[in-house]
Amino acid sequence: MRRRSFRPIPALCLAAIIGVLSAAAGPAAAQGNAKAGARVFRACAACHSLEPGRHMTGPSLAGIWGRKAATIEGFTRYSPALAESDLRWTAETLDAWLADPAALVPGNRMTFQGLADDRARADLIALLETVGPDGPAGRTTEEAKLLRAPEPLDLKALGPERQVTAISHCGDSYRVTTADGKSSPFWEFNLRFKTDSSGKGPPKGRPVLLSANMMGDRAFVIFADPKEISALIEPKC
Repeated sequence: MRRRSFRPIPALCLAAIIGVLSAAAGPAAAQGNAKAGARVFRACAACHSLEPGRHMTGPSLAGIWGRKAATIEGFTRYSPALAESDLRWTAETLDAWLADPAALVPGNRMTFQGLADDRARADLIALLETVGPDGPAGRTTEEAKLLRAPEPLDLKALGPERQVTAISHCGDSYRVTTADGKSSPFWEFNLRFKTDSSGKGPPKGRPVLLSANMMGDRAFVIFADPKEISALIEPKC
């Protein structure tokens, strides 16, 4: 049997092979589908919008591509870890971030555990690459619906049964009176005070009462400004 002699691969050919393999093993975002990414984005829409300047739990992702991390205008809740990371959002860094935020930037405030599906990450990254500083313009109606973050409740439009006129505190209880004349007691631990200074927040000086959907015994009182909280609560038994 004739034995074939071994011939070393020329350096140029070897370099070409390595280049092909590297490209194949590179970020999945290179083969991502932006339209499919719109569906993946639904998992992000509870905390992020793609609308310029509309920040939620997390910052708007409009124009994130190529931007230095923790530099979106108007968002002030970045962790020191991310602000000091010197990251720039590219296909490679976004892929690593979406796979495991805690591993890429230890100590960041992102509570998302990571997206293990390579294809889903690739599609989401492909979508983010197409969303410029002006947001997801030029989309079909169906795509636009997928990319739109949930609209917050307009607290200015609530009826008298939700408009708070008085709050009293006695012992371990609050009593909340609303504009329809009704009064409801709450264990002090079950009543939460929040603020919303956005355009959808309550009018100044007119907080609102919302149920926390916990068997009816827990609720939020939402104010337009934190200064209003102690000013409205009256010690009274």
